[in-house]
Amino acid sequence: MSELDFSGKTVLVVGGSSGIGNGVAHGFRARGAKVFVWGTRASRDDYSAAEGSDLQGLEYDQLNASDFDALSAYAAPFASLDVLVLCQGTVRYGREEFEKPGWDEVMGVNIDSVMHCATKFKPLLSQAQGSIIIVSSVSGMQSNKGNPAYAASKAAAISLTKTLGEAWAQDGIRVNGLAPGLVPTKLTAVTTDNEKRLAGALRAIPQRRAGTPEDMAGVVLFLASPLAAYVTGQTIIADGGLTLS
Repeated sequence: MSELDFSGKTVLVVGGSSGIGNGVAHGFRARGAKVFVWGTRASRDDYSAAEGSDLQGLEYDQLNASDFDALSAYAAPFASLDVLVLCQGTVRYGREEFEKPGWDEVMGVNIDSVMHCATKFKPLLSQAQGSIIIVSSVSGMQSNKGNPAYAASKAAAISLTKTLGEAWAQDGIRVNGLAPGLVPTKLTAVTTDNEKRLAGALRAIPQRRAGTPEDMAGVVLFLASPLAAYVTGQTIIADGGLTLS
């Protein structure tokens, strides 16, 4: 059996309705897993391919992961869980993150809900000797002058990956992370939909291209697989070389 065969495994991708999370979800589905995804919209019909969403073959639930009461009340439709991918995220532009409402919203989604989701599913993951992958960003490793909450929350997610990796190893749970660079999604459209900004961004990337959700899925699949059995607490950068200089 291939180490990347997830047949018989159950995977939950929080934030799996579009973008990187959607690519990750389909990566697991293509390799045999039963994949559940969460999104914030009422129905799967509220998503479109034009937004980077493909929910075919995925089990969809509406749940705002930053709503602690809703998360606490959530009754999982699965009895076991092998892999939890925490890919939820938001950003506020126009310097909104310098004010309390914007700061609180971004921190609530990007770090508070990450910890709360991990804690909620810890018992199932321990039973399965499973794996958590926390998706952060290279923004958590450098200054991001227009988005202080986004950068701070992603730095916190990288630190949380290390901490849970150490704390939960005794429970049989591996915790690792992925720090993407530029990937065209709803969150990065302010750059990728602007020809001049995109050209400038690509010049800074040694590989001279943006990443894809499929690129990101490859890293997550590795981290969730037996190939990474002795890896925990680590965040892998996938940015085409952006942060090398």
